[in-house]
Amino acid sequence: MNDQPKRRALGRGLEELFNIEDINYNKIEEKIMETTDESEIKEIPIEKLRVNPYQPRKTFNEESLNELAESIKEHGVIQPIIVKKSIKDYEIVAGERRFRASKLAGKETIPCIVKDFTDEQMMEIAVLENLQREDLNSIEEALGFETLMTNLNLTQEQLAKRVGKSRSYITNMLGLLNLPPEVKELVKQGKISTSHARTLSKIEDSEKIKELANKIINENLNVRQIEEVSKETPKKVKQRHTEKNKEFEELEQELVDYLGTKVKVKNKKIEISYENENDLNKILEIINFNK
Repeated sequence: MNDQPKRRALGRGLEELFNIEDINYNKIEEKIMETTDESEIKEIPIEKLRVNPYQPRKTFNEESLNELAESIKEHGVIQPIIVKKSIKDYEIVAGERRFRASKLAGKETIPCIVKDFTDEQMMEIAVLENLQREDLNSIEEALGFETLMTNLNLTQEQLAKRVGKSRSYITNMLGLLNLPPEVKELVKQGKISTSHARTLSKIEDSEKIKELANKIINENLNVRQIEEVSKETPKKVKQRHTEKNKEFEELEQELVDYLGTKVKVKNKKIEISYENENDLNKILEIINFNK
């Protein structure tokens, strides 16, 4: 008797979640779990499940999957995956890691919540699940952003608000997609850091980019050195500039990547910039500070 109101509530809830600017994957899955009765959870044969075609992650950490598989062998799948009925069988909306680990664990079925989603919603959930819960490499993250912009017809500013990042962060990440294929592969493999890749992406000459990428690997050049080497006309760097602690430069970039906003480390101080109260609250949430 209570099932029908729950389904109506879920429908309204999802529409609200997909219409807000700062959408959060965790809220979507949480909303679905809260509004699903146990009787609606079905055990579906694993062979009838297909991965989400919009899934941006192409590789999964084998060690992590094996650990999850061992847990599933012992305790089972604690949280159902979310699927959508397709023309043939089912497509996974969220929970592909649990699905893959269950296969490794030798399971024949997996608990599923079957819901109706549009293709756009499936794509957005798949990308957000990874952006907000998985450690994507920076190229996969950039591809995820590009997918959202293209399929949802978003500007960079709209996308930034949608995923809770700064506009500059989105711009810098999308710039990585302009790198030569060989260099993008080095970034995927972790041989070149995101900070190095962002610096390389600002260079127009692809041959120069590849040359500098090799120098990064073979000579262990830092970001500032890459910036200096990449200049067409070498200039004498001011003394006060060269005296800046290289460790702080690397730290600044790491903090920028982590917080998604401008950060300066100087004079024994760390300066964190924000544009509005919403940005401030996001920073406080990231550093786990409770007001």
